[in-house]
Amino acid sequence: MKNLWTKFRTFLNTKLGFFVVAIILAWIKTYFIYLTKFNLGVKGSMQSFLLLFNPIPTTILLLGIALYMKGRKSYVYLLIIDLITSLWLFANILYYREFSDFLTLTLIKGSGSVANNLGKSILGITKPTDFLVFLDLIILLILLGSKLVKVDVTKLNWRIPTTITAIAAVLFGINLTLAQQDRSGLLTRTFDNNYIVKYLGLNSYSVYDAVKAAKTSAVKANANSSDMNSVANYINNNRVTPNVQYQGVAKGKNVFIIHLESFQQFLLDFKWDNQEVTPNLNKIYHAQNTLSFDNFFNQVGQGKTADAELMLENSLFGLPEGAAMVTDGTTNTFQAAPAILSQKGYTTASMHGDVPSFWNRDNTYKSWGYDYFFSSHYFKEKKDYNIGYGMKDKIFLRDAANYVQRLPQPFYAKLITVTNHYPYLLDKKNQSISKTNTGDSTVDGYVQTAKYLDQSIGEFMDWLKATGLDKNSMVVFYGDHYGISANHKKAVAKLLGKKDFNDFDNAQFQRVPFMINMDGLKGGINHNYGGEIDVLPTLLNLLGVDNSQTVQFGSDLLAPKHSQLVAFRNGDFVEPNFTKVNGTYYHTKTGAVARNLTSEQKQQVAAMSNQVATELSLSDRVIKGDLLRFYKNKNFQKVDRKNYTYNKTKALKKLKKQNKKQKTSIMFQNKNKSLLDLYHTDAPELEH
Repeated sequence: MKNLWTKFRTFLNTKLGFFVVAIILAWIKTYFIYLTKFNLGVKGSMQSFLLLFNPIPTTILLLGIALYMKGRKSYVYLLIIDLITSLWLFANILYYREFSDFLTLTLIKGSGSVANNLGKSILGITKPTDFLVFLDLIILLILLGSKLVKVDVTKLNWRIPTTITAIAAVLFGINLTLAQQDRSGLLTRTFDNNYIVKYLGLNSYSVYDAVKAAKTSAVKANANSSDMNSVANYINNNRVTPNVQYQGVAKGKNVFIIHLESFQQFLLDFKWDNQEVTPNLNKIYHAQNTLSFDNFFNQVGQGKTADAELMLENSLFGLPEGAAMVTDGTTNTFQAAPAILSQKGYTTASMHGDVPSFWNRDNTYKSWGYDYFFSSHYFKEKKDYNIGYGMKDKIFLRDAANYVQRLPQPFYAKLITVTNHYPYLLDKKNQSISKTNTGDSTVDGYVQTAKYLDQSIGEFMDWLKATGLDKNSMVVFYGDHYGISANHKKAVAKLLGKKDFNDFDNAQFQRVPFMINMDGLKGGINHNYGGEIDVLPTLLNLLGVDNSQTVQFGSDLLAPKHSQLVAFRNGDFVEPNFTKVNGTYYHTKTGAVARNLTSEQKQQVAAMSNQVATELSLSDRVIKGDLLRFYKNKNFQKVDRKNYTYNKTKALKKLKKQNKKQKTSIMFQNKNKSLLDLYHTDAPELEH
């Protein structure tokens, strides 16, 4: 035994021996992280084996680079490479915890557009065990620092590192072959990054993602009008006739789009601490003059809020990686709601209590044709006015009303709330309900910020009534994306009083509110299945705007032949009969796995899967290739970005001039006197 230990110590003191130990430690660490930090949906012995095996080839390949170096440089390079890969793994752990996905190159490139206010979020999701990703590096440093391992400066024969690189390549080839056998078309047909990681590993996924990003850049450069023709043909062949009964019922009305940040459908009528969490939104949801949808789903990908905005205003899907507003918002051609309505005589504005660069809004909104963008630069800023990702909702909506009253009518105004945003922090003076008791810090504060958001909505709606705007406006509410991710299943099960919360339950949990409130509107709760991709066609029909020429992947939710197939960004779907999650089909009504399908049912689910894949792919082609630059719509004039500026001084001067000319704003109609005295809020920060 002693002799064996001596041989091991001797081997460890060689450059090759230290390299082998580093490989083993990195492999064990990575596999442990895969099992404990990610939810990769591993099924079967082959997937289990590949998850265990896939860290080895790339670890050997990357750390093997150090063996090409001479003397002490080998050890330094090995430690640097280990540190870099550990940091990458650590970053993915944090990102995955809240977004159930992995970091992409396009997301990182656009990180400057979303980087502000992230400090508290990162601290809130970091767990002590996350730092285990650096344990192997610490062990290696201890071995060297304590001189338990001596640095071997002997130069290796060039054949050794070359052979090790070749071994890594062969092992990766075996890995890829086995993966392709278990899932054919792994690298060509997948919409879910989890598949790449569980089959090939995180390092391979990173390379795969970089290659895809390069290809995307090439696609735009090589795109031409014929690419647009194939998309247009699909759209025209699948275009759904809108609902005639509701056509034009809101013609000439103002439009408010109220963006309910991270707000999920289950919050409506939900009670905690013996009180309704959202009494104001509950009232709107059940009102006779509100069209409410209880099977409306968020369809976002990595872009989250940015994806929701893209779908809402363009009826185009978000990209499979990154956010299109960041990667393509500045340069692409769009046919967005603000531009469509502006050309119909509407004044268009978006209001958001954060910096204008967040999600690249200050550039994207110009491409979408927004006349005005009232960002945080337009509002009074005090330290206690802000929390998390911008102004507190009560203060923001009160201050936004100041600009609403100046907008020439009819107008299209989007108001983006932010207080109900992860990590769901709220100072005590604004808390009016206790936290839930799941024991999950991410989940338990959710009802507090949701109730605060609801209170702010109640105050804003009261102001609309006091000013008379409620009589000539259509107010649209929508939840942009989930508030609680799939990584909190136990807490959600407890919150909802369920014994279990599986992948099917999580798919159904993606419901978010969609409500259209308008005086005189024939309302009720509509059970049609739909999603954010369907909002624009629905609203344009209500407004009586011809929508027969636009390139949109959604359809009017009220249309008799509206497709109730709701596509998720990863290729899954939900519809009244079947739900697809990670390749498994479920019966939507019961949640049971759909076994022993008839041949007809098999054809149905196959056709639906194909339709989802086709539409996602075509939408991606439109964005990645900037194909709308080739599309001619006789009812739409392409946006010229040069015509827009969001500089505060210039924009307010333009607004004042527009008011003098059109004379239709409620403030102008009130003899140019402000109506803010009619706005009542209990925001403690505004008390004097």
